[in-house]
Amino acid sequence: MQIENDIDGMTLALKWAAKAANDTAPNPRVGCVIVRDGCILGAGHTQPPGQAHAEVGALRDAAARGHDVRGATAYVTLEPCNHFGRTPPCSDALVRAGLGRVVAAIEDPNPLVAGQGMAKLAAHGIDISVGVLAEQAYELNIGFFSRMRRGVPWVRMKTAASLDGGTALHNGVSQWITGAEARADGHAWRARAGVILTGIGTVNSDDPQMSVRGVDCARQPRRVVVDSRLDIAPDARILGGEPCWLVAARPNAARVAALRAAGHEVWLLPNADGKVDLPALMRELGRREINEVHVEAGSKLNGSLIREGCVDELLVYLAPCLLGTAQGMFSLGPYDRLAQRQQLAFHQVQQIGADVRILARLLAD
Repeated sequence: MQIENDIDGMTLALKWAAKAANDTAPNPRVGCVIVRDGCILGAGHTQPPGQAHAEVGALRDAAARGHDVRGATAYVTLEPCNHFGRTPPCSDALVRAGLGRVVAAIEDPNPLVAGQGMAKLAAHGIDISVGVLAEQAYELNIGFFSRMRRGVPWVRMKTAASLDGGTALHNGVSQWITGAEARADGHAWRARAGVILTGIGTVNSDDPQMSVRGVDCARQPRRVVVDSRLDIAPDARILGGEPCWLVAARPNAARVAALRAAGHEVWLLPNADGKVDLPALMRELGRREINEVHVEAGSKLNGSLIREGCVDELLVYLAPCLLGTAQGMFSLGPYDRLAQRQQLAFHQVQQIGADVRILARLLAD
């Protein structure tokens, strides 16, 4: 592949970054491509935490191919880090390698970096540029930007429904409204999240595993159950496998002890009404370095999360069928005036198999 310009170089770097979509949390997904005279010398993407970042991976790839990178251009989808974390600063590695130019898609929102990485490169005589395909780079790491800027993860709420908005028949039967392609796509969205969040109502009615299946990922997302009274059954399938985080509002010493003895964590986060404080839950998830939350819950918890301002984006799969009188997606309202409605902006609409996938972002009041 020939790289003709900065757009070509960053486009390829973004493709490399996308390869790391499921494996880098809590670190951002980053890709790096090193180019000279239009030819690719090396490429890499961020590895799981504690392993090489994208820039180091690209430098190693170039060395393995026998290429000298001195004076070459590196395209990086996020500003190179400039601090010691689990690994040394990538800015130092680029300086030592003698790169002639570094093009970053977007500045790192981490206050430990935030322009300092590019400043270090410039101070060592490397030509720098920032802003090539910035929007695409932001979207790839929207959860990381959310956590760094707001202190809370990006929350994506997934639901599947008929064209008239039904998620289950009046008797609770719901498998399957959407087709196999949409269900597989839903697992791909699960895989990129740090947390899959559900409520005790869904656990009691469906007994789900809430795990990623059929998608390659280095780790399973943490499962979080909102369960105000800790009513969860000891043999619930969601408690199998990796430990869960259970979020309650009312203390129950015996149940807390039993869950903790089984390896699970229990958090008590009550609000003034004796329910789980959902905004506090999001702040705690941010503190625990969760970038993206994937919600799969029932209409009551869905509605509560939306009312409490905890949802950023809806991931809705609509099937070409009608269910008539059925259970709905969100328990909201009733509203008396249209001005009370929750406004959304369509971000993406795409057909997945026979179904339609809609990404819609909630707008601030």
